Amino acid sequence: MNNTPYDYKEIVPYLVDWYEANARILPWRLEPTPYHVWISEIMLQQTRVEAVRGYYDRFLTALPTIRDLANAEEDVLLKLWEGLGYYSRVRNLQKAARVIMEEYEGELPCSYEELLKLPGIGTYTAGAIASIAYGIPVAAVDGNVLRIAKRLAGSFDDIAKAKVKKELEGIFTAITPKGHAGAFNQSLMDLGATICVPNGKPNCQVCPVMHLCLAFKQDLQMQIPVKAKKKERRIEEKTIYVIEFENKILLHKRGSKGLLAGLWELPNMQGKSTIDKVQEQIQQEIPEAEVTVQSLGEAKHIFSHVEWHMTGFHILFAKREQMLHFCGQLNALITQKVDNSGSQGNIFSEDTNQLVARKEIKETFALPSAFDKYKIWEEK
Repeated sequence: MNNTPYDYKEIVPYLVDWYEANARILPWRLEPTPYHVWISEIMLQQTRVEAVRGYYDRFLTALPTIRDLANAEEDVLLKLWEGLGYYSRVRNLQKAARVIMEEYEGELPCSYEELLKLPGIGTYTAGAIASIAYGIPVAAVDGNVLRIAKRLAGSFDDIAKAKVKKELEGIFTAITPKGHAGAFNQSLMDLGATICVPNGKPNCQVCPVMHLCLAFKQDLQMQIPVKAKKKERRIEEKTIYVIEFENKILLHKRGSKGLLAGLWELPNMQGKSTIDKVQEQIQQEIPEAEVTVQSLGEAKHIFSHVEWHMTGFHILFAKREQMLHFCGQLNALITQKVDNSGSQGNIFSEDTNQLVARKEIKETFALPSAFDKYKIWEEK
């Protein structure tokens, strides 16, 4: 274990020269305006670069300016983000855009400290925007930099600790070169993505700072970085209902708080069901129901703190009133609310439930990727 302070200044010229010769060609680097850098960095959180390319182009085609982002309808915004996950990110984008329009005359502030005041922008994103778009010599420390830094220093510090990140933010801000701030920070991004990778053995033989890396010299690359294990995710069993009538699918809107807040979803309930139980449930509610039930199989989706184990069923109704009756009963169970009016139809309100044509779902409604296996409208 190495206890001698590591001199990070030595890596700077090697990484800047390496980046200028080997930088990845990425769409947001072709025109690194503050808006473009901001959008790309938010999209790249918890998402691979290759997955972001298409979303980035589509997003900027639809919302080319901060004003467009600030004024976008929520359904349009969420549809543009569909598949990227963590929808709070795009909601914060819009909140920040509205603040920018009101307080900064429609331009992202060119100050690291002011950037930090905007919703959804933390130290890493503020550092990335400030350095890449404005050339301000400030660090942009994320998981890549934490991993690279601790391997270079041969350090077994726990990178999950906030104090470790804060310390490195200070060190890397001090060594960020004036005139090359963006190149230096992006060199670290590329190094972490292509050479000093998080999973598997790093490709040390082509690393521009291999000769300065203590983990390489001591053969500790696979032991560093150290990161405390996260708390085990909670497992939830879910039954997913794909309810259809005349080529229209029932969608249910989640509440305004909690997981997937405010998003449209397929109706679902806690617990694992079977095709026999679903058919029995329908027959109890509607003894003469004209309905076809088909199993859609099982699926799993992992969120940060919870894991859904899902079983899905396609329920095709021939008569609208039977479908509405079943949906009313199902919705009452889902929301644990009673329709005081006594009308089975009123509980089927457009505020929380909609029957949507298959084509319209594909074009307009954003559904979480957790339901990908059950998006049967994408098969036709």
